[in-house]
Amino acid sequence: MKRKRRLNMLAVGISVITILTYYYTFTFSQVIGQSMSPTIKHEQWIVSNRISYWFNQPKRGDIVVIKHKDQKYVKRIIGLPNETIEIIDQQLYIDDVPYTQRFITNSSSFWTHDIPKTKVPSHSYYVLGDNRIMSNDSRYELGFINKADIIGRAEFIIYPLSDWKVIH
Repeated sequence: MKRKRRLNMLAVGISVITILTYYYTFTFSQVIGQSMSPTIKHEQWIVSNRISYWFNQPKRGDIVVIKHKDQKYVKRIIGLPNETIEIIDQQLYIDDVPYTQRFITNSSSFWTHDIPKTKVPSHSYYVLGDNRIMSNDSRYELGFINKADIIGRAEFIIYPLSDWKVIH
């Protein structure tokens, strides 16, 4: 009887630990809109890792889930703290050095207008959607993103199942 009770307690303990680990490690988000197309499309579901930045800093190119005014946004980190960002004739410059954006298409529908030299404050990030023409990002309402407002790094597209892929 004691053995059965101990096994039940162990099973409950493992279940609680598993649920808490899952809850505090991952979050699910549905992307609404075309701002991250073609990388992530409208109505796809993604999984993001909440602990990815506990011990590491966000990197340029990371796709992140951001909390802003009680809404979630999914964007790509372009500018890191203390960098200068500028876009001239579709060319991104970081600290006056041209940077190749491998993650956007050459299609004119994904282009952006010029962005004047912009200094990213310390402890902040500059984010853009991959579909620059359809994205509310650091150029507009979102502004600079504080690290505390980053919920996590996007890891996978999980739904629809036919679109499943690793995005990190």
